[in-house]
Amino acid sequence: MTSVRSLRPLLATARRAPRILAAERGIGRRFLNTDTAPVLYSAHARVKGARTGYVEGDDLRVGLTMAKALGGKGDKGKTNPEELFAAGYGACFQSAMNAAAASLQMKMPTDPQDSVIETTVHLVGDMKKLDMGIRVDMKVGIRGLEKAQIEKIVDKAKEVCPYSRATRGNVTTKIEVVQM
Repeated sequence: MTSVRSLRPLLATARRAPRILAAERGIGRRFLNTDTAPVLYSAHARVKGARTGYVEGDDLRVGLTMAKALGGKGDKGKTNPEELFAAGYGACFQSAMNAAAASLQMKMPTDPQDSVIETTVHLVGDMKKLDMGIRVDMKVGIRGLEKAQIEKIVDKAKEVCPYSRATRGNVTTKIEVVQM
């Protein structure tokens, strides 16, 4: 019994450690269990031919090309996985910003030209060793809001954006707020 009493302070600290670490990193604790949460929407894509083939979806047909920087043709009118990821992450993050602004009682502009995200996805690593990953740079601009307001919106959006949640701890994402 004495040994259990002596371990209680240590056990209490161990239980708090994940919360402390998350708070130090500015990460809110996530309560959503993606295994059991109800499905809100499902997207499906079928890829044929890898980076030089095409993608089909319910309402989608996109030709793929190997980027010139990777030794491919970089065919006009076609895309690659990194561009698709950049588009998806940017669109999702912008939607998360809209939701975040509303939750913070801030008004986002209604003109699409007044809220812009530029997302760059970098394929990094060593192709010969098959050791590759991605890194993301985002530039966020919102006309009509102060930089401090935009930063609050961005911080909240990081907590709620599904792409940000999915990549957290595995993909470095740098977000820069720019004036428009």
